Amino acid sequence: MLRHLDAAHDRFGLSTPFRISRGVKTAADVVTVTIRQGETAGRGEAVPYARYGETIDDTLAAIRAIAPRIAAGATRADLAALLPAGAARNAVDCALWDLEARLAGTSVAALAGIAGPVALPSAITIGLDTPDAMARAAAKVAHVPLLKIKVDRTDPAAQIAAVRAAAPAPRLIVDPNESWTIETLAALAPYLSGWRIDLLEQPLPAGEDGALAGFDGPVPVCADESLHTAADLDALAGRYDVVNIKLDKTGGLTEALALANAARAKGFGLMIGCMVCSSLGIAPAMLLGAEAAFVDLDGPLWLGEDRPGGVIDRNGMLSPPAPGFWGDAA
Repeated sequence: MLRHLDAAHDRFGLSTPFRISRGVKTAADVVTVTIRQGETAGRGEAVPYARYGETIDDTLAAIRAIAPRIAAGATRADLAALLPAGAARNAVDCALWDLEARLAGTSVAALAGIAGPVALPSAITIGLDTPDAMARAAAKVAHVPLLKIKVDRTDPAAQIAAVRAAAPAPRLIVDPNESWTIETLAALAPYLSGWRIDLLEQPLPAGEDGALAGFDGPVPVCADESLHTAADLDALAGRYDVVNIKLDKTGGLTEALALANAARAKGFGLMIGCMVCSSLGIAPAMLLGAEAAFVDLDGPLWLGEDRPGGVIDRNGMLSPPAPGFWGDAA
């Protein structure tokens, strides 16, 4: 039976601005893919990211260009030859997983041979701001198990110290989003253990992370922008301890599962992350969370209004979407 692919741009306004070192976001612009076969439809979502040269229009064009191949029956296994790793492939891959599970009357977890989604301790992000404002934001969520702090090069010591003072209990991830130099990292290294930082995420620009080779810091360092697919892992050895898997980078759940297995085999710890997106972008990623040391899937929590039936956060524990939302035949 022929399939029909539809791709659309959806926008979700944020409840509060999301600030990181490279800019401010006030809305989540996503691409939603729906693939129909008869009366059954599968959905996927992706966030085109300017950091990787992606735009909404280019992503939509790439997806629509392969629509005839999808209509003729192209499978997830065919996608790597049709689209590069990135947002476009992610949306299509996740829609095909969803469709396949619904047609088979089962779940994506069962098809993949992995455990189903469960509630996970997921990071609550403290956006970049003045140290005082970051402290106020942290104080409101000081009871959660895991916080992620967005910092830059202006005064990261004050930013981190303010959050830690306001939230003494949670585990902490610090994310400079490529804004530091090796000199900044070396200067701050003696203080990181005192602040009880659990993970430092992508401190240096991806093109400069060779400086991390041989760097003996006090906390594990995680690759984010430096990692996209399993092909990148060998170059990260000796530089990073943990890798951040995001489906918008890998090009979907299919490659993300392969990357997770390859990363574990090479001795890397796992972090599962996301862009600012709706729960449709989070549902597939939650299938990877149980095997990860760090989970950062709070993208939908920034939205003024999520898709109906999406994930729910209760005190830093993220519960999966309602049955039938994505990835099962309920």
